[in-house]
Amino acid sequence: MKKLIKIKGDASFREFYRKKNNQKTSIIVFAKKEKFKNLLVYDAINKILNKNKILAPKLYKENYSKNYIEIQDFGNETIYNKLNKIKNNQLGYFKRIINLLNRIQLIKNRKIKNFKKKDYIVPKYDKKILIKEANLFCDWYVKNNLRKLKKDKFSKEFKKIIKQLIFNLKLKNNFFVHRDFHVSNLMLVKNQIGLIDSQDALIGNRAYDLASLIDDVRLETSEQLKKKIFNFYIKKQKKLDKRKFKNDFEILSILRNLKIIGIFTRLAIRDGKKSYLKMIPYTWKLISIRINDNKIFKDLKKLLDQNFKEKLNEN
Repeated sequence: MKKLIKIKGDASFREFYRKKNNQKTSIIVFAKKEKFKNLLVYDAINKILNKNKILAPKLYKENYSKNYIEIQDFGNETIYNKLNKIKNNQLGYFKRIINLLNRIQLIKNRKIKNFKKKDYIVPKYDKKILIKEANLFCDWYVKNNLRKLKKDKFSKEFKKIIKQLIFNLKLKNNFFVHRDFHVSNLMLVKNQIGLIDSQDALIGNRAYDLASLIDDVRLETSEQLKKKIFNFYIKKQKKLDKRKFKNDFEILSILRNLKIIGIFTRLAIRDGKKSYLKMIPYTWKLISIRINDNKIFKDLKKLLDQNFKEKLNEN
């Protein structure tokens, strides 16, 4: 007997159902909006990951005309859940995750057939995308937290500073980037780590996924642990300009978390998902940690101090 049970979704337009068929289970991913990305691209990226021996959900069935795919069920145990249960050996889990990230960053595939038998080529994470993402901070958070005159002046200056920061990125865009690489998207599957939510993957800067993991807005970790994870990653690299990498890591962390504040505000206002607002104060704290560390952020810090000083300094 087949049974569908709705399971908790995420920040996207997708809906998820666990399908039970006797002792076997699978996941139905339903996406009426953005279904090319959420169904076709998701499966294509999962195929690339599996081809490179990275554990990702396999496709069982597709019904694109009816807006769903059926994929492998990885269960309910995320690394996020695991880390919340243990406090002593969190670094041990992060070392396993870094080993996984290193394998992901070795992926050379850029092209694969999707389930419609058409080529899917993983796009580049170019400057235009980074600028568009950072501008979500202005489009949603600033728009709803500053008066009109202040907002226009802030947005103009913010966009100029962001372009300059992106211009200051040093590393090439030639690595596979998951783009949402954090512990809620990492699953424990029979003592292996499986990767989900990969539909936004691009070819970009190798520092991005590490910034996403270490400065994760969902999981509060100490600055000491953050440094240990960062240093473990660096130790594992054979050819890496550490100074350039640290520069890009800090820029991308701040850009990502400004984007996240914009996205969380949008989720609350547009979609009524107000629970995301609870994570904004810690996101500000993560920005504060990085912005005080590096002179390259002098202009951004001044602008944020002038307009959001209490947010930047409340933690």
